Amino acid sequence: MSDLLTLDEYRAIADGLKIQTQSFIGGAFRPALSGQTLPTINPATGAVLAEIAACGAEDVDLAVQSAREAFEDGRWSRLHPRERKETLLRLAALMERDRRALAVLECLDSGKPIADCETIDVPETIHVLKWHAELIDKIYDQTAPVGSDVVAMVVREPIGVVGAVLPWNFPLLMLGWKLGPALAAGCSVVVKPATQTSLTALRIAELAREAGLPAGVLNVVTGSGSVVGAALGRHPDVDMVAFTGSTETGRRFLHYAAESNLKEVVLECGGKNPCIVLDDAEDLDAVADQVVSAAFWNMGENCSAGSRLIVHEKIKDELMNRVCAKAAEWRTGEPLDPSNQLGALIDSGHFAKVCSYLRQGKEAGHRLLLGGEVLGDNFVPPTIFDGVRSSDVLAREEIFGPVLAVVTVSSFEEAIAVANDSEYGLAASVFTASSRKALRAARAIRAGTVTVNCFGEGDITTPFGGYKQSGFGGRDNSIHAHDQYTELKTIWISLGDETIEG
Repeated sequence: MSDLLTLDEYRAIADGLKIQTQSFIGGAFRPALSGQTLPTINPATGAVLAEIAACGAEDVDLAVQSAREAFEDGRWSRLHPRERKETLLRLAALMERDRRALAVLECLDSGKPIADCETIDVPETIHVLKWHAELIDKIYDQTAPVGSDVVAMVVREPIGVVGAVLPWNFPLLMLGWKLGPALAAGCSVVVKPATQTSLTALRIAELAREAGLPAGVLNVVTGSGSVVGAALGRHPDVDMVAFTGSTETGRRFLHYAAESNLKEVVLECGGKNPCIVLDDAEDLDAVADQVVSAAFWNMGENCSAGSRLIVHEKIKDELMNRVCAKAAEWRTGEPLDPSNQLGALIDSGHFAKVCSYLRQGKEAGHRLLLGGEVLGDNFVPPTIFDGVRSSDVLAREEIFGPVLAVVTVSSFEEAIAVANDSEYGLAASVFTASSRKALRAARAIRAGTVTVNCFGEGDITTPFGGYKQSGFGGRDNSIHAHDQYTELKTIWISLGDETIEG
């Protein structure tokens, strides 16, 4: 990735963008059958970026029909693995060619800082597609250990038509997390982007067509979740839904599956993730850097954000001095300005929700160590509340904003108990100089990913998903992601016991 540009240079790119506004069905862009549109808004300015197609259930029907036809005739599902790989690699190359425009488009649509879009979201999405593409011809099926008169094969087959329902916090990267393994497996996909952030998904559809992905294999249907998302969830010809978003919405997809065809559902939902700092943690400056990144990266609009800091009383004051000093250095403002670490919250509704938690924290009497006041519509600086108990709202509910709740503990055992005192179980971090304590904590914490002496989610090689109400049905990333887009089939071949002559 080349060096970051200046604010003026990014604004020039933004002014020259050509924005696709229509849904993508059967290899062609088309308006909603109703003719209706909805605005997609720049959360940093309130300006309307475009009017995109407000699709309905009838558009979903067309997209699913297109995906089904493509799947059944084998134009992708039965294409040689090498050819599928080459197509996805061409798509990744086209994204690399247009990486800067994609980054600016993502920044404008989501309010994410341009530095993150340039250095994390776009390159990681490209890497995800390449990784899954390269895996296509490297996953082997199995034979079972049976008698000499039988050959038993266990083979993977693509599951069919996949509905991919995306969140607004990482629109492009989550698209890559779904598309990479789904297309690698040979499925056809109907993508439903978040209502607020549809623009990069539509641009990827353009690039996929340019890369030679057959018509109908990828469809993008824009519109509201209550209409388009529900129609996908209830559709009798959708074989699977992969969803990333809130736990509340994830529950609905389980209901939709039960009400329709018992389609498979994979959910990656919310989190209230603990960051434990024990009294033997080393290099508190480095720990503070990780705590700040965990809590405030992407404005806290991150399902794996370390929004609960569980710190031992012996080092709490020393650590918090460092955390507050480092968090105060994180600049909040214009997302296109590469010097800002925090941009805008996604929309006015979410901004109001985060503001309500700021009020609750103050009304509850928690000690405000940093922030707490908004900087304008949709802009909230890093905010830290101390004196939070495990039973308090700030420690239990997912705020999805740049708000850190500090809980003080006096022992290792108390830290683990507080960490597990949550309906969520997506991610966790533990900081300690003791490898024994680190391993004990990692085993004891009920979360899908536990990092030691760092904040993170692993990488493309490690499965990502959660325990409890943070996840259901499968994992994103790694070779395990391919499993959820395939069906296992046993092929049992009797060789007979007769003698074969000559």
